[in-house]
Amino acid sequence: MVAATNLVLVPGLLCTKALWAAQTAALGDIADMTVADHTGHDSMAAIAKSILAAAPARFALAGLSMGGYIAYEILRQAPERVTRLALLDTGYRADAPERREQRLALMALAEREGASKAQETLLPALIHKSRLTDKALVEAVLQMGADTGTEAFKRQQTALMSRPDSTPLLAGIRCPTLVLVGRQDALTPPELSQEMASRIPGAKLEIVPDCGHLSTMEQPVAVNRAIRAWLTG
Repeated sequence: MVAATNLVLVPGLLCTKALWAAQTAALGDIADMTVADHTGHDSMAAIAKSILAAAPARFALAGLSMGGYIAYEILRQAPERVTRLALLDTGYRADAPERREQRLALMALAEREGASKAQETLLPALIHKSRLTDKALVEAVLQMGADTGTEAFKRQQTALMSRPDSTPLLAGIRCPTLVLVGRQDALTPPELSQEMASRIPGAKLEIVPDCGHLSTMEQPVAVNRAIRAWLTG
């Protein structure tokens, strides 16, 4: 029997292990999965260092949204430990000034009304508009915000605002790489993923139809199929 691949899954902003629940349920036959904790530090460098300290010696790495930015930092610190890379619904550049202002406004909102309120404000940008009436999905997304909490959310936003531009890193990525995005992702649109995939040697681009930003929760069957192919290819 072929040994299962070690797979570290990194959630996005205001997301918990629930973001990856469909993957951990479906891919256990080929992967030993752990969901990283990205809540304890306020810089990408410190978050990546803590994840590496808890991770296996060598592992496949998948990150969604903020998780993708953390994956870049993991590659900066320990590229030799990453055997495969999956970048889901993410970008690669540093924050533009207007994005920084949006983050600061959301942090202020969370201070006043809690992290779940910030998540509720983000919701139309997080999932496909047709899913906004999907009560179970909406409740699951809002619950992730509540479970993250305001203080962890502020640390995450601080890390995101100070992250470096990862453009110079992309051309040097040498492991098998999957770039996946929802076709209707409003936060990191397909055009951005196309740019990213074109900059990473040999990267495979997967665009998931009828899907917004939280692809792992919105279209788990399609995402699981893509991850399985990436892990076994």
